Amino acid sequence: MSEVTAVPLRPIAKGSLTKLWVGIGIAFAAAIGFAWVGTRAQVALAQPASEFLASNAKKQGVQTTPSGLQYRIVKPGTGPRATAQDTAIVTYDGKLADGSTFDASESHGGPTPMPVGRMIPGFSEGLQLMNAGAKYRFWIPPELGYGAQAMPDPRTGKVVIPANSLLVFDVEMLGIAPPQPGMGGMGGMPPGM
Repeated sequence: MSEVTAVPLRPIAKGSLTKLWVGIGIAFAAAIGFAWVGTRAQVALAQPASEFLASNAKKQGVQTTPSGLQYRIVKPGTGPRATAQDTAIVTYDGKLADGSTFDASESHGGPTPMPVGRMIPGFSEGLQLMNAGAKYRFWIPPELGYGAQAMPDPRTGKVVIPANSLLVFDVEMLGIAPPQPGMGGMGGMPPGM
């Protein structure tokens, strides 16, 4: 015959049940937040560029040029404005709509000379809006970027810019130099791409 030992249960302390439910609520909210962050990139890539740009155009400070380039002035510059014949010295961070970086000047050793008139149309147009010393954010629609052409990294061959991608660039123009022969990226890409 087995003997059962009774262990008395102590009552729950006052307020513990409330703390338990608050903890469950916080855990549930954190789970929703992690799920949103995990799917945000896929949703951004799935959204057509035209929908994103239409929504983005309504945000405060975003300006749209007649060609469709969108930009926001992060910091105005006071130096000279770049022309298509100039070489601009810039730092940049190029991202896809999902926020993943496909190229940055830091990965090439820092500030990069850009032949303004020999870049993709949206980047070239954006640089010509800037004065030296300025920081801008550009949203470049696919038709002003690489369009239906996917762009591989020349070093690895891996596609880093899918076809019909919206491009987002954070650019700081440090200065303007006279044009230099033989400068520029491949096919209008920032150097190194």
